[in-house]
Amino acid sequence: MNPLDLSSKRVLLTQSNDFMGPVLQEVFRELGATVLADHGSLLDPKRPSELINEVGHVDVLLANLGTPAASTLASDATEDEWQEAFRHMVDPLHRLVKAVLPQMTARGSGKIILIGSASALRGIKRASTYSAARGAQLAYIQSVGVEVAGKNVQVNAIAQNYVDNPTYFSAEVQANPVFKDKLKREVPLGRLVSAREDAMFAAYLASSYADCFVGQIFPVCGGWVNR
Repeated sequence: MNPLDLSSKRVLLTQSNDFMGPVLQEVFRELGATVLADHGSLLDPKRPSELINEVGHVDVLLANLGTPAASTLASDATEDEWQEAFRHMVDPLHRLVKAVLPQMTARGSGKIILIGSASALRGIKRASTYSAARGAQLAYIQSVGVEVAGKNVQVNAIAQNYVDNPTYFSAEVQANPVFKDKLKREVPLGRLVSAREDAMFAAYLASSYADCFVGQIFPVCGGWVNR
């Protein structure tokens, strides 16, 4: 059996037009999955549960949740900035997971994969609010992962940075000589991880060959967290 044959999987992808959404759609469909791509806002507290009810059966939840990072000093970060980071990235994650888990645990199968950030694994100046929200995501995934492992539901996260995507590394940013120098200096790989490399790893986590991972945080960042 091809471990990346996802033809039997119904995959719900959030924020499908942003962050890693487009490449995740492409790769998962190539591997045969039925991709239920949602690009709507999840800020309404009721919307995540409504979405799960609308799509029905979900084998894999791809929680693709991102928002542009503020570059504010911690001493200058406003209450609104802090609340917005958590409203966009933390609150929807909890609501999506809470809504989809009952069906997964009832049938004894399912996968939840967060597309998160390595900013929670290494300090970054002027990114306190963003990193705090990303850290909350990862802590949540670890806790839920061990909680439902006995139900044969695998909950894990990709903690990425320096992965090619339009939300954080636009073509303009990538063309900037300052950024190119930083990339060579900060990332042992010496380049951005390609969007497809990242998406293929997500596909692996969604496959039957990744049933042994429980609440794991997988850095995908070209070695950046090891510096």
